[in-house]
Amino acid sequence: MPTVSAHVALTLARHIDHVFGVMGNGNAYFLDALESSTAVSFTAVRHEAGGVVAADAFHRASGRLAAATATYGAGFTNTLTALAEAVQAHVPLVLVVGDEPTSGPRPWDVDQIAMASAVGARTYTVGRADAAATTVIAIEHALTYRVPTVLAIPYDVAARDAGPVPEAPEPRLPGPLAPTGPFAEGAVADIAAALAGAERPFLLAGRGAWISGAGEALGELADLTGALTASTALGRGVFPRDEFDLGVTGGFGAEGAMELVREADVAVVFGASLNQFTMRFGDLFAPGTRVFQVDVTPAATHPHVGGFVRGDAATVARRLVTAVRELRAEGSGWRESVDVAAARGYDTGEGAASDGRLDPRSVAARIGELLPEDRVVVSDGGHFIGWANMFWPVASPDRMMMVGTAFQSIGLGWPSVPGAALARPESIVVLTTGDGGGLMALSDLESAVRVAGGRGMAVVWNDAAYGAEVNLYGLKGLAKEPMLIPEVDFAALAAGVGAEGVVVRTMADLERLRSWTAEDTATRRFLVLDCRISGSVIAPYQQEIIRVNS
Repeated sequence: MPTVSAHVALTLARHIDHVFGVMGNGNAYFLDALESSTAVSFTAVRHEAGGVVAADAFHRASGRLAAATATYGAGFTNTLTALAEAVQAHVPLVLVVGDEPTSGPRPWDVDQIAMASAVGARTYTVGRADAAATTVIAIEHALTYRVPTVLAIPYDVAARDAGPVPEAPEPRLPGPLAPTGPFAEGAVADIAAALAGAERPFLLAGRGAWISGAGEALGELADLTGALTASTALGRGVFPRDEFDLGVTGGFGAEGAMELVREADVAVVFGASLNQFTMRFGDLFAPGTRVFQVDVTPAATHPHVGGFVRGDAATVARRLVTAVRELRAEGSGWRESVDVAAARGYDTGEGAASDGRLDPRSVAARIGELLPEDRVVVSDGGHFIGWANMFWPVASPDRMMMVGTAFQSIGLGWPSVPGAALARPESIVVLTTGDGGGLMALSDLESAVRVAGGRGMAVVWNDAAYGAEVNLYGLKGLAKEPMLIPEVDFAALAAGVGAEGVVVRTMADLERLRSWTAEDTATRRFLVLDCRISGSVIAPYQQEIIRVNS
């Protein structure tokens, strides 16, 4: 007869197609049952955190419900940083774990429910009679609130007979949130009137706008009003017309583009939280700019917002299109009067920095020229995160993911690759990571190489230091020794697990990327570019942080 674990596995299998994780005592029966499901593939990673990270990246690249698994105790505690990141990033994910027996904890058990709760994840514990129903509830919670849930299987229940797997009900999910509140319609009318009367209108979109499918409506609204557009780092590519788009806002944005944003007299923000990085620590908009925000949050998320509408970005955008049309307003003409392409330009450096090592701006710009257009970029955390956002534009938000940024973590880069590679099997997956985060996640270098193969590559920004800490605290006079890393040969490490490694000391060394992209993906190997860069070149967004913390 099917076990409790089989009830969980087969019910979950109706809603997912991939599971990532590491097998152990607590989830062995779950994985055994999962293997009997032809609809679901299990991908083994080498560290439990990597299982959650891979699932997280899979969701961000595909939009589908993600799933990961780990055993109890140490296996579960290994997932916590990645779980916290997924909570902060609003990733719907189900983490199936083993747990202490119903008779009570053993010496190696911990209070997993409390730990999950501490990072913002709710736990659902299955029993012999309700495993399928509880699984559906966990799925429903994850999808409704866009948050990870933990599905726990007690050790003494996992292998017990539970009878035939029932036909569990489908999860009940809410529809798009229409503008809510007693003044919602009036607020929509106010935004429409402000846009129709603006001389320099500006629209900003975040990942929430992409999730809601607002791109087409936002493009129409921009055309009607003559607005310039831009996105957050996680919303890049939402707007359909690139010729009037300023790219990414905040510290990743080009200085000329950000100057144009400050000229806006009306700005409307869709599906973006307006965090400190997007807002350039309060300097994104000029003091006189009228700022409106549309989001599903209960209230505005930044003090610069003067008008707020709670609602789904696509729903509100379509209503604004109708309202602006009814006002018979003509486009402002602002976007046709400025040189958007010139404003988006970045300083690419001179190849080498003053210390003789490579200028990361030059390296990033050249890599951006050589990368195939059909690419998905996954980013670890660290000083280097700006380079990919500045120099490697992508076609849509599901092609640029920054796993770790929401929780300010490093070391989640390598396991992001298998998740993205399985979600987007037609694309090249490009990892950008530092030497600090790269070493921290090294166990899943093998996972990245094994799963992505010739469709994957990584750029390691190797400055022999924790660059962000050097910039923030070394410049203040704090001891730099704890911030330094002996220079590691990532090319050799890559070769050890079957990848091709190239040490990049000159710009000419990057020409291997040109020939690599021309090779057949079926026969070429995963490529790791070990870029020996200078730590003296500070990314613009870091300069903003330094200024604020000075």
